[in-house]
Amino acid sequence: MKLGILILFLLFSINLFAQSGVYVKEPINNDGTKIKWTLALNSDGTFLYHFLRDLSAVSKVNTEENYYGKGTWTFEGKIVTLFSNEDDNFNGHYTLNLNNSKARYITKSPRDKSDKIVKTAIRFYESETIKGLELFQK
Repeated sequence: MKLGILILFLLFSINLFAQSGVYVKEPINNDGTKIKWTLALNSDGTFLYHFLRDLSAVSKVNTEENYYGKGTWTFEGKIVTLFSNEDDNFNGHYTLNLNNSKARYITKSPRDKSDKIVKTAIRFYESETIKGLELFQK
């Protein structure tokens, strides 16, 4: 019985470590502006989210905007779910509410033996603020 519980715990831990990491999207803008999304899924079940928009290349005023979010995350099947604790997170620095945001974990299927390259990513399909966003593992 103890061995079975230990095996289940190890399988869950290995699965959680596989999805943890830093996911980024930083498109190249020809006008000199910069936009960057970063999501760090930590192996301890916490996450940090950062959105940066720097429009100073096209504006005379330094217009850099930063938005942050943090909380915990879970992984079930191929779904990553983010949870924010309103009491702890929504202070002056962490202002984004990503509570119950859901993303699909995307990777190449182990059954796919082709030479096709599939970048490991997560794509948000349910969220109040970042629906449709796809971030690639760094």
